[in-house]
Amino acid sequence: MSLSGASERSVPATKIEITVSCRNLLDLDTFSKSDPMVVLYTQSRASQEWREVQRRLQNQHLQTEGFPGTSVPGPGRGDRRSGQPRRTIPHDIATMQLCANKLDKKDFFGKSDPFLVFYRSNEDGTFTICHKTEVVKNTLNPVWQPFSIPVRALCNGDYDRTVKIDVYDWDRDGSHDFIGEFTTSYRELSKAQNQFTVYEVLNPRKKCKKKKYVNSGTVTLLSFSVDSEFTFVDYIKGGTQLNFTVAIDFTASNGNPLQPTSLHYMSPYQLSAYAMALKAVGEIIQDYDSDKLFPAYGFGAKLPPEGRISHQFPLNNNDEDPNCVGIEGVLESYFQSLRTVQLYGPTYFAPVINQVARAAAKISDGSQYYVLLIITDGVISDMTQTKEAIVSASSLPMSIIIVGVGPAMFEAMEELDGDDVRVSSRGRYAERDIVQFVPFRDYVDRSGNQVLSMARLAKDVLAEIPEQLLSYMRTRDIQPRPPANSSPTPAPEQP
Repeated sequence: MSLSGASERSVPATKIEITVSCRNLLDLDTFSKSDPMVVLYTQSRASQEWREVQRRLQNQHLQTEGFPGTSVPGPGRGDRRSGQPRRTIPHDIATMQLCANKLDKKDFFGKSDPFLVFYRSNEDGTFTICHKTEVVKNTLNPVWQPFSIPVRALCNGDYDRTVKIDVYDWDRDGSHDFIGEFTTSYRELSKAQNQFTVYEVLNPRKKCKKKKYVNSGTVTLLSFSVDSEFTFVDYIKGGTQLNFTVAIDFTASNGNPLQPTSLHYMSPYQLSAYAMALKAVGEIIQDYDSDKLFPAYGFGAKLPPEGRISHQFPLNNNDEDPNCVGIEGVLESYFQSLRTVQLYGPTYFAPVINQVARAAAKISDGSQYYVLLIITDGVISDMTQTKEAIVSASSLPMSIIIVGVGPAMFEAMEELDGDDVRVSSRGRYAERDIVQFVPFRDYVDRSGNQVLSMARLAKDVLAEIPEQLLSYMRTRDIQPRPPANSSPTPAPEQP
């Protein structure tokens, strides 16, 4: 059973199944054995309070969403073992092909239109559909196309768990005719990597009625192979570090910071649109950055004392070390920069994208992945150069999150997002989709002073990062390392 009724479910998560087994528990019932129950709690980082998530009776599994957490010590005696499924599989993908021979004829004017339905057995003895093949028309000897299925969907990590396959004759009205069934397991299927495996298709009703009944045909497993399909969490557990860089738009189109209409308005009573977006999004991303050190830049401002226009100046005014400690450190440097620089222009994205790309280009072994967070009002002056920078960066371990503030329509930002049309430059297309655009106004109330749903904002800000990281790892054939131990990780290259 998955978590329900909690806003946290909107945050990107990995579903996990927890199995708890116990030995030598105290017998607390007078006339019978105890009826043990396991209760799962999670602890709020803000309040430190424990909240019940799920409870299960004997022989039931806990299934929840999230990263592996901390177990709750409870009273009582006994030896408790938890967290170990029957098999650990790296999200393998099984690919197989089957054919059948001499299936029963079900159609009056033809032969049969066979298809297969795969079922995974559950702990309570029931079955869940996990795959259907295509229909092969008018034949008793069909050959189905190869198909792929996650191993966890087929057997949930238990190689000996029963897999039931039903054979049907397709009917247009949906009342498909049952031909027969057979059972197998992942372990048995995997033997077909070295040899063909033939299964008898049996129809229990026919078998009971006809003494001379043999079978309703046979199904042959022609091929079976397994490829590893790793997840975002596999790479994070293996030591891949996420390194976030922040870039803030200091161009004049945002308005004079001394005026209430400015998106950078320095009010003593409330945060500006930029500060609120930075704080809200920053508090989300900093949980995924291991060292909590953020290189932070501004662009599009005149810098004192010469009045030089810069498109990538460190907010902390330190060219040698642009890192800020935590998002609070970024906010502090942002406020300080607002007091010292002059908002100007034009709005160039390319320089800061290229700055981060240069750092990402130095790391190609999967140990580091760079994410650039750009906060802007959406007015852009170097669209051509920015597209070129994105296309070049698409081959690097790098993603870009653009958060738009203010009332603009953001057509240019939607174009850079590339969800509808892949970004291209000079006839060259982006190797991967690496840009995610989020309009911040969709997550605040009408006054613009309150974030309505941090969970929904977190989901949308981080929605594409896991798949973008995975797409880079796949294209470079980089597998996650074994789970990292306590040994220190080399410091990332600074943008």
